[in-house]
Amino acid sequence: MNGILRKLAGASCLLAFAAGAQSPVVIKIDDQAHGRKIPSDFSGLSFESSNLLPGKDGKYLFSAENKPLINLFRTIGIKDLRVGGGTADGPEFQIPGPKDIDHLFEFARAAGINIIYTVRLLNGNVTGDAAIANYIQQHYASELCCFQIGNEPDWHSFHTAPGHPRDPRIVETMPGVPGSAYPSYLATWKDFAEAIRASVPNAQIVGPDTGSNYPVPGTKDTDYKNESWTQRFAEDEKGSPAVPFVTQHDYVGESAAGVGVQQAIDAMLSPAWVTTNYRLLYDHVLAPVQVTGLSYRMTECNDYTGGVDGASNAFASALWALDYMHWHASHGAVGINFHNKSWIYTDTIYLDKKTGEFRINPKAYAIKVFDLGSHGNVAPLTLSNPDALNLTAYAVHGEKTLYVTLINKEHGRNARAAAVTILSPGAARDARIIYMTAPNEDPAARTGITLGGASIVDGAWEGKWTSLKSEKAGLSLVNVPAASAAVVKFTLR
Repeated sequence: MNGILRKLAGASCLLAFAAGAQSPVVIKIDDQAHGRKIPSDFSGLSFESSNLLPGKDGKYLFSAENKPLINLFRTIGIKDLRVGGGTADGPEFQIPGPKDIDHLFEFARAAGINIIYTVRLLNGNVTGDAAIANYIQQHYASELCCFQIGNEPDWHSFHTAPGHPRDPRIVETMPGVPGSAYPSYLATWKDFAEAIRASVPNAQIVGPDTGSNYPVPGTKDTDYKNESWTQRFAEDEKGSPAVPFVTQHDYVGESAAGVGVQQAIDAMLSPAWVTTNYRLLYDHVLAPVQVTGLSYRMTECNDYTGGVDGASNAFASALWALDYMHWHASHGAVGINFHNKSWIYTDTIYLDKKTGEFRINPKAYAIKVFDLGSHGNVAPLTLSNPDALNLTAYAVHGEKTLYVTLINKEHGRNARAAAVTILSPGAARDARIIYMTAPNEDPAARTGITLGGASIVDGAWEGKWTSLKSEKAGLSLVNVPAASAAVVKFTLR
C-alpha cells in the first residue's frame, strides 16, 4: 500500500473507531480508464414461451392492456425480455401463433423493452420456424433483439440414444454421454438458422442456450472434447454476421432440493460464490467465448433451480443479484435475464393468487439499483480490505458521472459495517448516495425493503438520492451497514 492509501486507511480506521463495529475499506478508482460499455438493455428477465399463450380466462400475461405489469417493468428498469425455457421445445406445449406474438410485442412496445424470441428446435419444423421469424421481423423489427433456436440442447433428455428416442436429428454417438451429441446438434441448428436467414436475410440468431454450467460444483458435465457447448458454438460461429453473442444458463447453487433457508442465504452472500463458482464458469466457458471475439448473455439464471422459500424470495437474493449483475458486466457480459416461471420462489415478479395483483420479490430492487448505477463504461478499481470484510465494489464511468456500487454482504450476529474511503481523482466534491436496505439488516426480510428510503409500491417508486459530504474533491467517506448496498454518484470535473 502506498503512502496515500496508508493515510486513507488510517482515516477509515478513525471513522470505524468513532462509529463502532466497522471495518475500513479503501477503494481507488482509475476514472480515466474506460473499460467495456454496459449495454443499455443489460437488465432483463426471462419467461417461459408458454406464458405467451392466453390463460383460462382468455387474458394474456404479456399484453398492452396489462398496465400493472408494464409499469413494473418500467419502474424496475427491465430492458430485455427473453421468452423460451423448457416450454419452447416441449412437444406438449403449443407453439405461439401470430395473435400471441402480437400481444407479446405490443407489450414490449409499451414497456420499452427488447425481445429475445425462442423458436422450437427439438423436433421442430424448419419451415414453421422460418415463417414465425419472418412474421416477427416484418411486424416488430424495432422491438426484436434476436432469435434463439432451442433451449438447453446439451442435456441428455434432448437427445436420441438407444432406448431413448427424442429428436432423431440430434444423436448421442456415445450413448449416455450428452456431449457426444454436439456435432449433430450444431448441424441441426445450422439448418434452422439458414432457413431463418433465407426468410429474414438480416436476422440475428443466438445460441446455444446451454443448460450445464459445468465445472461449477454439483453440475453435470456435458462438454464435448473437454470444451463446453457454449465455447464450441462460439468457435464454430465466430465471424458469422448472424450471431451477435452466445447464450448460457447459470443456476449458481444448482438444485434447491434439501437446501435450508440459512444455508441458502449464507451461500448467496458468501465470498466463495464470487471467487469460486463465478470464476470456474467464467474461466472454463465464458472467457474462451470472448477469445473468439463474441460476448455472452446469461439468458436464464437464478440463485437455485426452483428457489428456496425464505431465501430466494428474501433480501439476500437482492444483494446476490446486484453483485451478480455487476460481476458479469465487469467481465464483458452483454446482459443478464433472471428467469421467471408461474410462479416460483426465484421469480422477480409474480402474480398474487389471492388478490390477482402483480407483486415483486426483493430481486427487483437489485435490478433497480443496477439501473441507477450502470450508465456508462466499467471503470477499473483497486480495493484495500485489511479486515477481509465481505464486501464487493464496482465502478461505472458515465459521460460526466462516476457511479460506485458498494455491496456489504456481511450478515448474522457478528456482521460488520464498512467504513469505505473512495479515492477518485477526477471527481468533484459534490456527490450523492442512495441505499438499498432491509429492516434490522436482515437478509431474510421479505418486506420493508427500501431504496432511497422508499419501497416499490403499486408499480411506483419515489426514493431519493441524498447529498454526501466529501472531505475534499476526489475523496469521500461512506458508511455501508451490514447486509446493505449503496450507490455513490460523483460528478466528474
